[in-house]
Amino acid sequence: MCMFANPVFDVSATKIFARLTGTGTQWLVYQMEYRSEVTNAMILPLPVRLPARDESVRFVDLSKSSRFFDELINAFPARHRISITCSAEKSLGDRRSALKVHQVGNFMASFVPTLDDFERLDPQFVIPRATWDLIPGYVNFGFAVFQLAELEAKSHPMAFEFETRNQDVFFPTVHIHDGKIHPQEEFDHLLFLQHAGFDSVVSGYQNWDVADSATGFVRSKKVAQRYCDFLNGIGIVDPDLLIHRLDMLGTFANEDKICQIAGSPTVPSFNYRKYSWLMPWLVVLAGMAWFFNRRQQIKNLKKTDNQV
Repeated sequence: MCMFANPVFDVSATKIFARLTGTGTQWLVYQMEYRSEVTNAMILPLPVRLPARDESVRFVDLSKSSRFFDELINAFPARHRISITCSAEKSLGDRRSALKVHQVGNFMASFVPTLDDFERLDPQFVIPRATWDLIPGYVNFGFAVFQLAELEAKSHPMAFEFETRNQDVFFPTVHIHDGKIHPQEEFDHLLFLQHAGFDSVVSGYQNWDVADSATGFVRSKKVAQRYCDFLNGIGIVDPDLLIHRLDMLGTFANEDKICQIAGSPTVPSFNYRKYSWLMPWLVVLAGMAWFFNRRQQIKNLKKTDNQV
């Protein structure tokens, strides 16, 4: 990701976590480092269930959980540890808006149900409608808007649950950093995903940097409860599912990452691929069983012949 209302000098170390709940909603947690020219806002397009309402998004304060992504990274133990800290809290001042405003840690957050509703936000935190017209795919989207208190910061994680209109896992990764839309952009992203459908098709764990052939993501060795603090029961991370990671480092098409995954998002089905490493041993055991059975048959035939 990121879409910014105003130009920024730099955005890096972006981390996004996504999980479908199985009850018609999706969790998104987002963190970044940034340097902005002016007071700014980050905008996340969301495929919300229509008609969108003010209650379509529920924001969660993770200002005291700055190690959220550190714990996810711990699921891939050979990877370089990344230190994540919070920006200092500052008041954004009073802003009159018809949209509901939420204090979410260091951020003022709002949900904008439709493109037309951006008129209800302070103009300095709005991407011009002419820019949105260049991305027609967002015409029926809602938008989470986080007003940034600092011009330069390592943000604490921004978290929310939204009512999704499909069963795909959605990562908002389109970039708008300078008011323009480029066909390709430089990415510095780590994407983390939980979905029982992925757990149901992955092979056994290989290494922290080896992507599974069935998913394209690197899988954790064990389920999340071995690595993660569960944020006082908020339920963002499912303790019984694996964590899947995708590194997007370099130049990529400037588009959202959408993962179409079959199966229940919360209940894995039997996964025979996890036991594929046993196949050579099973072949050996089957061969030995055939050998000893065949030898016994020969012995029985010889014994019968001798009796005759």
